[in-house]
Amino acid sequence: MPDSPLLIVVRLSESFSDVWSKLASGVGARVATVAAGGADGTRGAAAIVLAAGGAEREALDWLDRQEARADVPTFVVGSDPSRRAAAQAVGHGAADYFALPDDIEILSNALSGAVARHREAASRASAETSAADLAAFQTIVGESPALKDVLRRATRLLRHAHGAALIVGETGTGKELLARAIHDGGPRRGAPFVPVNCSALPRGLIESELFGHEKGAFTDAHAVKPGLFEVADGGTLFLDEVDTLPVDLQAKLLRVLEDHEIRRVGGTKSRRVDVRVLAASNASLEQAVQRGVLRQDLYFRLGVVTLVLPPLRERGGDVTIIADRLLASLAAHHRLPVPKLTGKARRALANHAWPGNVRELKNALERALLLSPPGELDLAELVPVPAPHPGPSGTIPFPAPLDAITAAAARVMLDLCSGSVSEAARRLSISRRRLRRLAQADRTTPGYPSANGTTGTI
Repeated sequence: MPDSPLLIVVRLSESFSDVWSKLASGVGARVATVAAGGADGTRGAAAIVLAAGGAEREALDWLDRQEARADVPTFVVGSDPSRRAAAQAVGHGAADYFALPDDIEILSNALSGAVARHREAASRASAETSAADLAAFQTIVGESPALKDVLRRATRLLRHAHGAALIVGETGTGKELLARAIHDGGPRRGAPFVPVNCSALPRGLIESELFGHEKGAFTDAHAVKPGLFEVADGGTLFLDEVDTLPVDLQAKLLRVLEDHEIRRVGGTKSRRVDVRVLAASNASLEQAVQRGVLRQDLYFRLGVVTLVLPPLRERGGDVTIIADRLLASLAAHHRLPVPKLTGKARRALANHAWPGNVRELKNALERALLLSPPGELDLAELVPVPAPHPGPSGTIPFPAPLDAITAAAARVMLDLCSGSVSEAARRLSISRRRLRRLAQADRTTPGYPSANGTTGTI
C-alpha cells in the first residue's frame, strides 16, 4: 500500500512486536518500525505508537524529549493496566495510553480514527492545492486538449520556487501571461515579477540593464544602478526573446543561472540573487543553436522544463471562448453594451488563421466593437477580407543583386503573413531582428521593388 497513511512504531521494548503489522493492515495503513532515536521525521505519518511494554518509564522520557504535534497523535502502548500509568503518559504529552492485551480493540479503533483524520486532512490539502492551481491559470482561457496539456505541465512547476522553464510559442500566444501565472501561483507570489523584452534592449546597454553598473563604470554612469536581476530578487525574471541576446552576454547569463550571483558592470564584488528565471522565444531554438546565435549550454539550462503554447489555429473552439471573454472585457473598458457573437461571426472567427494569435484576435474584436453600432458587431470589420497579394513575378526582381532579391522576398513574406513579423520570420527560418533589417532595407534602398511591384525609395 504505497499511498496508504503511515504508522510509526517506536520500539522501546520488544513486547508486542507481532501485532503491529496486523493492526496497521486492519486500519488501512502501513507500518514503519524504528528504534527509540529514529522517529524525528513524523511528516506524513498518521500516528506514532510507542511500543513500551515493560518500558513505561522510558516512554515518559521519550515524550519529554519530543516536541508534541497536534496533527500527529502519539499513543503509548504498555503492559501496565493501572490508571496511574495512563495518567502519567497523557500528562507527558501522549494522546492516549493502552495496555495490551486487554485494550487491543480500543487501540485499533483509536488508530482507525487517526488514519481517517489523516486521510481527510490530506484530501482537504489536495483540494486546496488544486483550487489554487486553477486560480493561478484562470486568466488563460480555453478548453482545447493542446492548451490543457500545457497547463497541466505548468501546474507541476508551480510549487518549485527555483524551477526554470522555457516557454515557446508564436507571437501573441500568451507566453508572458503563462509566465506571470506561474509566478503568481507559486511560492514567489508577492515578490516582483519583472518582464524583459531582450530584443528591445539597446545592444550597448544590455549588460548594464540586466546586471546593473557601478558609478563611473562608463561615460554616462553618474550613479550606481541595480540591474534587473537585483530588482527581481526574491521573485521571477521573465526573459522574452532570449535568443536575441548577444552570444557573449549569454555566457554571463549562464554563469548567473549556475552560481546565482551577479556582478555589476565596473564592479569587483559579486552579489547573490535569488531569482527564478523564466525564458521565452517565438523562434525554433534548436535552429538558433545550429545557426550559432544561441549557446547550446544556455539552451539546455533554460529548457529544463519546456512549455510549448499552441497557436490559436490549433486550438479549435477556443477561438470563440476567448472571443466571448475578450468582448466582455473590451465592452466594459469602452463603456459599450456587450454585443452577441452571431453564428456567422463565430464561423468567421473559426475559419480565420489568426497568424497573430490571441493578440490579433483582441485587436480585431476591439476594432469591430468600436466601428460597429452599439451592441452589434460588423462582420466586415471583425474579419476583414485580405486584399489580394500580387504574384511573386511582380514583387521579386530578377535578375538583380542577391541582397535585393532577399530584401524583396522578406517584404513579400510579410505581406503574405498580414504584417506578422513573427509568422514571417518563422516561415523564413530567420530571426525577427534579421527580418526587420531586411524589410527596412527593402523600404529605403533606391531601386528595390516595393510590395506593390514599383521601384524607388519607399
